[in-house]
Amino acid sequence: MEPGLKLLIQLILEFAPIVVSLIQKRTQESLATTKYQLPKTIQEFAQSVNISTHINNYVPGFTQEKLLQQQLAVYHRETQLQIAKQERDTVLNLPEVHKILDSWPLRLYPSQILDSPTSCSRAPLKIFIAPPQVQFDSFDHRNESSSEIELMLAEGLREFVNKHYSFQSPIRPTELLAGAWDSKRFHSESSIKALFGALRTEPILILESENDGDYLNLRIAYWGLGQEKYYYKTIYRLPYQEIVQESAKNRALEWKKVRDELLALGEDIEEINLLGKDNVLNLAILEKSEKWKVQGIDISKLSLQYQVNHQDFEKLSQVLMTCHCLVAAWVADVYHLVHHDVPPLLPELLPSLLKDMLDWQSVQTIATGYKEVYQALENELRYWIPELALQLAQSLSSLPDRSWSQEQVEYSIYTWLDLRQVLPQEFANPLEAMQLAVGIEDEEYIQNLKEYFTTVGDRQSILDVEKLLDAIANLKHQRTIKSPELGYTLTEYSGKVASIAISPDGEILVSGCADKTINLWNLKTGKQIRTFTENLGEVSSVAVSPDGNLLAVGSCEHPKSNVQIWHLRTGKLLHTLLGHQKPVNVVAISPDGQILASGSNKIKIWHLHKGDRICTLWHSSAVHAIAISPDATILASGSSDTKIRLWNPQTGDPLRTLNGHNAEIKSIAISPNGQLLFSGSADTTIKIWHLITGKLLYTLTGHIEEVKALAVSADGQLLFSGSADTTIKIWRISTGELLQTLAGHSGKVNSVALSPDGRFLASGSADKAIRMWQIDY
Repeated sequence: MEPGLKLLIQLILEFAPIVVSLIQKRTQESLATTKYQLPKTIQEFAQSVNISTHINNYVPGFTQEKLLQQQLAVYHRETQLQIAKQERDTVLNLPEVHKILDSWPLRLYPSQILDSPTSCSRAPLKIFIAPPQVQFDSFDHRNESSSEIELMLAEGLREFVNKHYSFQSPIRPTELLAGAWDSKRFHSESSIKALFGALRTEPILILESENDGDYLNLRIAYWGLGQEKYYYKTIYRLPYQEIVQESAKNRALEWKKVRDELLALGEDIEEINLLGKDNVLNLAILEKSEKWKVQGIDISKLSLQYQVNHQDFEKLSQVLMTCHCLVAAWVADVYHLVHHDVPPLLPELLPSLLKDMLDWQSVQTIATGYKEVYQALENELRYWIPELALQLAQSLSSLPDRSWSQEQVEYSIYTWLDLRQVLPQEFANPLEAMQLAVGIEDEEYIQNLKEYFTTVGDRQSILDVEKLLDAIANLKHQRTIKSPELGYTLTEYSGKVASIAISPDGEILVSGCADKTINLWNLKTGKQIRTFTENLGEVSSVAVSPDGNLLAVGSCEHPKSNVQIWHLRTGKLLHTLLGHQKPVNVVAISPDGQILASGSNKIKIWHLHKGDRICTLWHSSAVHAIAISPDATILASGSSDTKIRLWNPQTGDPLRTLNGHNAEIKSIAISPNGQLLFSGSADTTIKIWHLITGKLLYTLTGHIEEVKALAVSADGQLLFSGSADTTIKIWRISTGELLQTLAGHSGKVNSVALSPDGRFLASGSADKAIRMWQIDY
């Protein structure tokens, strides 16, 4: 087996488990991190990096969850870069940096490496070569031989990196720092430790070769972003004496062919031998050894030294260059895969690098090494494994043995089916099973499947994939939801409709009005059930408890600002909660039905059933919107200072502040799975945030005046927004696509509410009317 291939296989066997353990450690730290904690700057970065990426597996929100995983991964990497930058600045300012130079193995100072600019947003992998000191007794220019090998090695690796892993590449940026190693100074463990101490913020690969008798010990040192320890190990012992001796022997055999041809032409043997130079001596040694071997002599016991020249050193340099290219490519692939989700490139390069040297065992080891890394990423990027495995299959498809790429395609497809809870056993083949769950968002993946099957010439699978593409085309044609139909309009008001709510059983619509009344309506028929008027000021907000028994009402009429709790069915007033000094703009009840939050310029948290105050959250500006997460561990509030604040409602501790809007926050909602936060503002935009990290995912634009109301469908797919521009808009959350605009109100839409089954949307407006819309999607 070719030495470079042996080295690559040994590297994969040694290094792949190390990478897997690093990924698993990162995942375990992620799952162990406390979800809601307000740390200081660097702790905040660390918390964001280690966020749990556990996602509930339910089909309607699949695209949304997949998008979240991608956003979390991007956020994770951005945070790692920020942490590295802070640590880098710290290192550069430490006085100990100067002391490091006492054991520094490079010709470059730490500051020159740490300050190196890059136009790419991804941190490049930096590669250093620690070349070997090769000497031969039979070669007169020993120092020249080592420097020549170093130059050839650097030039070959430079050409390879620049072509396939360019420093300027936005995909796989890799920076080769050839010539930086000072071979006369420190080496081995001492040099690696010194480098890691100063350059731990930079992803680095060191390729080190050291003379050890007739062998070169090939070692690698590596650390990626955020690693606490470095990897350093001898991965292969290259018999370099054997390589140059074998090269000299092969030259002698080639010379023999030329000599015999010249003799056949009648040329003088002495003149021919003058042209042959060291080949004459080498051929004599070779012919004697063959003769002795035939006579049963064990020639391995003899010291047969062939004379070597520049050609043999070039052969050794070529072998070393191939070894270095293979190792650099595999480590670069793993680094960019783990940190940037970039598919590996080396499988495509192997045929040209190794020509006909590949064998079944080699392909198996290479494919298995990549597969182990992909499988280790499952916990972090579970929803992206089908795409990642398919990318690996496309890379492996260039190898002679197609069975390994086919294995990855099957892994990709079966993971895709498993994520959507489709059982392939019930179908003739897994591609047919995909018909059950394929969606518009899968089009790119299906196209890539078709590209793979086209590459490998699988005609039947191409036909099956084309059926999937036809199904997607049909879905695209039907993708727009039907226009909601207006069911009825309620106009029994003398003032604007400030707030509406629907009971959990979907039977009662509650409306609060500026005319100091609360009305209960039969949701299906629009018939009035009851009116509350006792001791009510101007109503600003209403909320119904999850069990449907209690109604919370906020009053914005100063000095009567208060919160009242009523029994919804009987109309009995249970509690009047006092304490706000300014108008109460909003009330919200937690999904577990235990606490009530009311907002004016402060937010007060109350026991819903007892009426006791738990704590007060201090805002400096008027609070217009409140939402509480499904597990009641986060309260989100939006105020006129343009900020959204997250709190622990049980303790009153602040968790995080979200900045992004440039005008007052008017409305807030949280997705049913507790992953997303939606905010509507007077700046006319809706922003979608990841609730735990506070990361802004995207911004929806379309309204032309302030967004005063938000509601999310129970399946987490649709967002409904009401605006002062008199319209209601329906958005697809996973894509940010505007699906419908509902017009009908003549005044500001102040409130919207969805029935639990998602079939009815109610809207309350400043035009003194409530409209009921029937949703069909």
